[in-house]
Amino acid sequence: MEDACDYYFKRPILEVNYKLKLGMKIDIDHPAELGNDRIADSVAVKALYGTPSCLIDFGTATTFNILNREGNYVGGAISAGIQTSADALFLKTAQLPNVNIQKPPCVIGKNTVNSMQSGLFYGYISMVEGMVERCKQELGDEDMQVIATGGYAKILSQETSCIDKVDSWLTMTGLRLIWEMNQ
Repeated sequence: MEDACDYYFKRPILEVNYKLKLGMKIDIDHPAELGNDRIADSVAVKALYGTPSCLIDFGTATTFNILNREGNYVGGAISAGIQTSADALFLKTAQLPNVNIQKPPCVIGKNTVNSMQSGLFYGYISMVEGMVERCKQELGDEDMQVIATGGYAKILSQETSCIDKVDSWLTMTGLRLIWEMNQ
C-alpha cells in the first residue's frame, strides 16, 4: 500500500502511531501497543468535545478510552464487542441460534432468541454503565463526559443516560486532525 501511494500519488502515507504530533500525551505503559483507531478517536474527542472524556467505541471490540482533565490519554479497557459476543454464542454452543442484535420486547426473555437479545443488549448497556461509573471514580472526575462511536453506538445510547454524545465520524475526524498536525 505504501509503495502504491508513493507511485501513484507521489506522496508517502502517514501511518498513525504514538510518535506523531497528536496534541496529547499518551500516558500508558506501552504507547506502541495503542491501536491507531483509538489514537485517532481520542484526538478527535479532545478536539471536538474537550476533556475529561471517556470514548466508547462499539466495534469488533468494545473499547473504553480515557482522557484526563489535562487532555492526556491515560488508559482504557477492552472487551469483546457485542456482535463478537453474539457470534461466539452461536458458534461455540450446540443449540443457540444466530440472532440479530436489537432491543428485545422485555428484559426477561420468554424464548431463546429474546433471552439472547436481552443478555446481549441489556448486558452491554449494564456493562457500559458500570464501566463509566468505575472510570469516573478511578479518574476522580465526575465531570467526565462520555462519547460513543462505532456500529452499535446509536442503538445502545438510546437506552442509557450515561452516554452524552454519539459521533459516527470520530475516526475520520481524528485522521484528518492528525494529518493536519503533522504537515
